[in-house]
Amino acid sequence: MNQAVASPAGAQATKSATAKRIVTIDALRGFVMLLMLVDHAREFFYMHAQVSDPVNLATTPADLFFTRLSAHLCAPVFVALTGLSAWLYGQRRGGKRAASEFLLKRGLFLIVLELTLVNFAWTFSLTPATYFLQVMWAIGGSMVVLAGLLWLPRYALLAVGLAIVFGHNLLDPITVQPGQPGATLWAILHDRGYIALPWDARARTSYPVLPWIGVIALGHAIGPWFAQAVDAATRRRRLAFLGAASLTLFLVLRWVNLYGEPVPWVHGATPLQTVISFLNLTKYPPSLDFLLLTLGVGALLLVAFERLPTRALALLTIFGAAPLFFYLAHLYLLHALNRVALLALGPNQGALFSVPNIASLWLLAAVVAVPLGFACRWFVGVKARSNSAWMSYL
Repeated sequence: MNQAVASPAGAQATKSATAKRIVTIDALRGFVMLLMLVDHAREFFYMHAQVSDPVNLATTPADLFFTRLSAHLCAPVFVALTGLSAWLYGQRRGGKRAASEFLLKRGLFLIVLELTLVNFAWTFSLTPATYFLQVMWAIGGSMVVLAGLLWLPRYALLAVGLAIVFGHNLLDPITVQPGQPGATLWAILHDRGYIALPWDARARTSYPVLPWIGVIALGHAIGPWFAQAVDAATRRRRLAFLGAASLTLFLVLRWVNLYGEPVPWVHGATPLQTVISFLNLTKYPPSLDFLLLTLGVGALLLVAFERLPTRALALLTIFGAAPLFFYLAHLYLLHALNRVALLALGPNQGALFSVPNIASLWLLAAVVAVPLGFACRWFVGVKARSNSAWMSYL
């Protein structure tokens, strides 16, 4: 054993490096969740100016576009980190079998959660006409599939992930109409659509899962970069190369306008409009260009976060260490605040209550983040003190 590691000081340095490695992941997760908070504040408090996917450039001002664009980072980074965290879980808990069992059970749990507590948070209705299968559904479904895929050799898992991410846009021309054989499966995998439910309701597959399976597989495949035996400098070099390569490939594919994004970019009347058109990417399902841009930025952020001051990392980790609790809490809090505002102040945009501009939207999200931060810190403490197995699912 290396003498520095064998010494008490060396052992402490190794422990510190390991802690920094894990804290960085939680900090990035917390960062993208705060961006998600802004986007969901928009959903509740900016309903008069809803955006389509991709964004309608003729009706969307630049500040609203870039607010929406910032939120695009959330789902891809979170799903990739879920795959990475699954690899780390297996290293701590006994290998692939432990990771596979956890992924399967937690994935199914998230799917049930999407249909119950999450849908209720959005609608405040016990019997909604439409159940929206959104990001929890996509993460849960991807985890269930990864529970089987992780048994593949690492190179095969990497090949599957790359094939899905790079190849799923080849499936864009395929459409299956409602009522035709395979319509439900195709809506689940690739095309946003509606699925009839037995109790006179329907489900909307807002997040078709196939591309997200590719993302979670790639996240798991880079897990060995975060092994204790890999020094921080090597990990940063690999992540920096991955991020730079992803962004370069995005620029090339987007520039040639041939493959990777269903909606081609066009030259606008001003340079800003051209840039907005270039960055106007499809999220549902996420195009190859969308994933190259967001995952490339995510990889570079992981590099940058390893050099953040300890205090900044600790602040972001407050949110990233309790992601499911934060997700549920912020939805209920935003919806409740909107209902209270409607009762107290009345509607100011038709039948809705909205904040007046995008700056107010970001300010609202910042204010809401404060009590959520205290709540998350409390919950992390409760979870750490608990011996209940079910707490590991929250």
